[in-house]
Amino acid sequence: MASRRPAKDQPKSFEWTSENKDWCEAQKKKYPEGRQASCVIPFLWRGQKQEGWISIPMMEAIASDLDMPYIRVFEVATFYTMFNLAPVGEFHVQLCGTTPCMLRGSNELREVCKKVIGPEHHVSEDKKFSWLEVECLGACCNAPMIQISTTKGDHYYEDLTPEIFEDLLGKLRRGEEVKVGTQHPNRHTSDPEGENTTLTDASLYDGSAAQPLKEIPNANPAPAE
Repeated sequence: MASRRPAKDQPKSFEWTSENKDWCEAQKKKYPEGRQASCVIPFLWRGQKQEGWISIPMMEAIASDLDMPYIRVFEVATFYTMFNLAPVGEFHVQLCGTTPCMLRGSNELREVCKKVIGPEHHVSEDKKFSWLEVECLGACCNAPMIQISTTKGDHYYEDLTPEIFEDLLGKLRRGEEVKVGTQHPNRHTSDPEGENTTLTDASLYDGSAAQPLKEIPNANPAPAE
């Protein structure tokens, strides 16, 4: 888990992009007057998507935007581990180390991270990568898997081997296109490997097996008078 202390080196200021500023104003209108502090998590998440991490000036700006004490924003940001309190790489790798992924090879993927990126919570020299181990990301059937976050979005990469993972990181570093989702050549989304072996009878779907509804007898007839 990442440190829950803000980074030592902080930017001097923070400012929303014009697009995000408009988005924030729209979010505040969803709440009754005096309840705008309810936006704190969406604001922090939006700020992280803009900058890649959450700085103290960002938290101060959000506190001002929502008319709430700075310490309340700080408490939320430091409590939830989804918020990065220090700068991360352009591609922030979150490696699932929970049991299904561990059984399927996440330990080997961890070694790839150390080899290609460096220590955990470390930003590579070219600023391209950072990584950390996280708890379950919800794609157990396609283990082992990772999530890579950027300011443009978050994507899963599944069914990884050390070789595939290292090649994927190399392509990202070179600015090449990479396939999102399962990396298995014979798997579609989360289906079993290969062709379907069940529910393949066309009559299950063409309506020919449908039976007309029969009248259901009254299970509780009225008592005889």
